[in-house]
Amino acid sequence: MTKITEQDLSPIEKQVLAALQKVIDPELGIDLVNLGLIYGINVDTDGKCLVTMTLTMMGCPLTDVLNHDITTAVEAVDGINKCEIKVVWEPAWGPDKMSRFARMALGVHF
Repeated sequence: MTKITEQDLSPIEKQVLAALQKVIDPELGIDLVNLGLIYGINVDTDGKCLVTMTLTMMGCPLTDVLNHDITTAVEAVDGINKCEIKVVWEPAWGPDKMSRFARMALGVHF
């Protein structure tokens, strides 16, 4: 899986991506997209959205909060009837997955 890009998304999937950019990781204060946690978005013809993502660490104490915030944001997009979240651990998340914006905001340098 590579970094998600808008060019690979349908118009409704782009709307979902924009909604996910408003979901902020409470610990880091950066949105999930810029953190590089969102690996995929797929919306089927019935309006079911599958968000494939990872977390910064296994056992993340904020999993329930993030699931709620993601589901709320995605289901607010017109045309989305249901949101399913699939958490994966490969490829493993690391600071290299973050956008330049997120790295600068968090003071991470390579």
